[in-house]
Amino acid sequence: MRRLARELARAAPAAVGSTAAFSGLCLLTVAWLAVGPIVGFSDAWLLVPSAFASIIALLLVVLIQYSQNRDTRALQLKLDEVIRALGDARSDLVRLQERSDEELAEIELEFDELRNEAQE
Repeated sequence: MRRLARELARAAPAAVGSTAAFSGLCLLTVAWLAVGPIVGFSDAWLLVPSAFASIIALLLVVLIQYSQNRDTRALQLKLDEVIRALGDARSDLVRLQERSDEELAEIELEFDELRNEAQE
């Protein structure tokens, strides 16, 4: 199941954001509009795309969040490796994302001071 989720998280954002997906949705909308007069613009005709859109939107939100979490985790690991590889880097910055908001604010102030000193 995890492997399937990983593969889906890699492939889906590109597929969903493609021209083919947009074209498909446009064709689906035109087909839906064409069916309207045939079914007399019934309540069911109105509710079907609404329900479909809600379900798809929820699935996409979860999928995009999963994909972003994976990307962020990979990026953090890469940055941790760069910090580790640099001999004079501050190794206490590794896994910084796990620190409290207060600790992050303190470190941010340190970097603000360093930036101000460099500008002077």
